[in-house]
Amino acid sequence: MSPQPTILVVDDEKHTRDGLRRLFENDYDVYVSADIGGAMSVLEREQIDMLLTDLRLGSEDGMTLIDRALKMSRPPICIMMTAYGSIDVAVEAMKRGAYDFVTKPLNLDKVELLIARAMQGRKLEQENRALRQQVDERYGLENIWGDSAALHEVLDTIRQVAPSSANVLIEGESGTGKELAAHAIHNLSRRNKAKFVTVHCAALSPQLLESELFGHEKGAFTGAHERRIGRFEQANGGTIFLDEVAEIDPSIQVKLLRVMSEQRAFERVGGNQTLRADVRLIAATNKNLEELVRDGKFRDDLFFRLNVVRITMPPLRNRKEDIPILVRGFLRHFCKANDKPLVELAPEAMDALLAYNWPGNVRELRTAIEHGVVMATGPKITLRDLPIALRQAATAKLPGGVSAQAFGETTSPLDLHETERKLIAQALAATNGNVTAAAKKLGISRRTLHRKINEMNVAKTSKAPRGNADVSASEGHSRGDK
Repeated sequence: MSPQPTILVVDDEKHTRDGLRRLFENDYDVYVSADIGGAMSVLEREQIDMLLTDLRLGSEDGMTLIDRALKMSRPPICIMMTAYGSIDVAVEAMKRGAYDFVTKPLNLDKVELLIARAMQGRKLEQENRALRQQVDERYGLENIWGDSAALHEVLDTIRQVAPSSANVLIEGESGTGKELAAHAIHNLSRRNKAKFVTVHCAALSPQLLESELFGHEKGAFTGAHERRIGRFEQANGGTIFLDEVAEIDPSIQVKLLRVMSEQRAFERVGGNQTLRADVRLIAATNKNLEELVRDGKFRDDLFFRLNVVRITMPPLRNRKEDIPILVRGFLRHFCKANDKPLVELAPEAMDALLAYNWPGNVRELRTAIEHGVVMATGPKITLRDLPIALRQAATAKLPGGVSAQAFGETTSPLDLHETERKLIAQALAATNGNVTAAAKKLGISRRTLHRKINEMNVAKTSKAPRGNADVSASEGHSRGDK
């Protein structure tokens, strides 16, 4: 789009067109036309923000032009110019989607003010649309990437529960995306125009957490120099997200239970006025709350209030088929953030990602890709560009879970491809070329082994590499199909 807003003036009187061009040309990019055909040519060729058209265009009708303009994929704001006796037609144009009308002879000051007000409204609308898109891209389902069955189950549950008012408990290991899921629930709910307020419960002492949740009055305790509005008040009408809810002290659990009751009642610390907040509560934990209830460390009545709908975020090691999808998304993000051309992963680097166990889950993968983008010096991220933990894991655990030391050699990241070839050759030799038996020893599928044999040009009757130990799939985690 042009740096300046654009206006198309349509009038069959030349002096009117020229006058309006002079009026607007300092603040807008102005296009003019004398008829509908010329106007449509401009509308189809340029992105027009404002259409200002006369009702009478010789033998043509400005209403027809407005109707056609409003049906475009991104319609302009439409204002009709008309004689005083045709105001009823102008009103009809507004009913059909026009923004407003002005009467002739034109009062140029009023026209200029009307155009400025309409353009300002258009600008705010575009900014709001862009902001909503940014929020959706960051926190909507679009940003929970993957195509595994485990993730589809999560997404289906989010879609189902979001429009309701039910409390939600999100379980899962650290880094699995619990907060992303909470944001998605809020954004797909009827509360999405109100606030989403997050409280990280583990980061605060019981006294500070109570003040954070419910607020406090001036003088309630040492350091309380003024009244503080708590997170429940801030989230009124919206959603409050309690992260690491298992860490809440029992004394605060009692007060949390009260605000979750039907009355939604609470008092600020040091206050005696009963307040109420209409909030939806989403809680997250990386611990087993049912075990904490059995151990007397978490109130059972609070657990039941939280656990209306439970969502369990799967660990990344259980949905490794999503790794290539996640990698593509992270590559796009971090290449753009670091002003670098889009790179891709070298095959050995992707193999390392698929073989790794990901104790830090998606968060750790995100960090690994950021590291790779920053460290890569060419068009591909190689194994040497990945974090050291991944490089060490790649050299310590090879296909089939066999350690490099089992071969009596130290394997560097640059040797991974050749070592994999040796492993396959050894497995084939140990099974007399039986591909099914060799695949079983390696812990991969028969189809994958066939592909690797062809890719690496390994003879099915190869003798085992000298000095190498027998291959056993039981020595480590199997590689699996890719």
